[in-house]
Amino acid sequence: MMPSSLAATALRPVPEPPLALLAELTHRCPLACPYCANPLELERASAELDTADWLRVLDEAAALGVLQVHFSGGEPCARRDLLELVKRAADRGLYSNLITSGVTLNQAEIDRLAAAGLDHVQLSFQDAEAGSADRLGGFRGGHARKLALATMVHAAGLPLTVNFVVHRQNLERLPAMLVLGETLGASRIEIAHVQYYGWGLVNRAALMPSLAQLEAATAIVEQARVTLHGRVTIDYVVPDYHATRPKACMGGWARRIINITPAGLALPCHAAETLPGFTFPSVRSQDLAGIWRDDPLFTKFRGTDWMPEPCQSCERREIDWGGCRCQALALTGDAANTDPACALSPHHAVMADAVALATGPTPDLVYRRISGIAALTSAVG
Repeated sequence: MMPSSLAATALRPVPEPPLALLAELTHRCPLACPYCANPLELERASAELDTADWLRVLDEAAALGVLQVHFSGGEPCARRDLLELVKRAADRGLYSNLITSGVTLNQAEIDRLAAAGLDHVQLSFQDAEAGSADRLGGFRGGHARKLALATMVHAAGLPLTVNFVVHRQNLERLPAMLVLGETLGASRIEIAHVQYYGWGLVNRAALMPSLAQLEAATAIVEQARVTLHGRVTIDYVVPDYHATRPKACMGGWARRIINITPAGLALPCHAAETLPGFTFPSVRSQDLAGIWRDDPLFTKFRGTDWMPEPCQSCERREIDWGGCRCQALALTGDAANTDPACALSPHHAVMADAVALATGPTPDLVYRRISGIAALTSAVG
């Protein structure tokens, strides 16, 4: 007779391959953004996967059926082997996207990446105004370097997405951000409200917009979509804290992406490393396909069988997939709880409490730095 654990594995449907691999090559970054989704304990360079490991991961991703690879970080350009990794992705037929702060690259480097097979560049901005942008990014002169890089990307013949992370300290300049994105020749503009994980959660009271700010921002984006239709695509990512229903975080736990951290941990979503008590598998010792199909933490919240009420009987259970597990844990203490963003959650009041805290005086920002851990301890202690 087959052991019960093996029988359960045999009966479990084989998941479709992930659409994308998010390759977090490093946590090293010249910026210090206080909303970064990286974990509070940043990996040192000595802990990072080496080139051979990353090349093997790209090979395994292509064999698994992954279509896209997003080179991210930290700042992926801090890796000396980025060119080699981009070339391997191209050789394996993977569409590659470089997610960069843009402050360290020059024209020759962008040209070499394009020649190696890079398909797309996503450039982050902290604001439309240089003084505020440099303050938020913690990097003097960074905004000017980003503007210059956008021109370099076009010169290299690559398509450009510009990403603006918005919050209560820069939302008043949202119209200027949209104008800047169009002026820079971006084919896609992403307006992404801060998502409150990692450093963003620590700085929530300093960053969360009011409901009035959020509604005004949404109206501006909707009008811009009409004005720019056919010329620029606008993606809009909203925070959950003013919502009554959760969004389908990353298309559902372990359904659309697989994330690899700088140290080689495989995650079912980009923020899952913030989950305390969860020991995720490592690509140093396991192959990507086996992790995706069978790892207990990947199957734990995949699909709908795990859901409690009211999720289990909800007509939206295969639309939002229960919302965000990381948010459920961070705000309720249990990753299996209904996402508190849902008005039907017994924990929905924690969202209102957080919004109320954000209406007080704006606290100082805690910047994303390894040396900032001491300041963080005093800020949240």
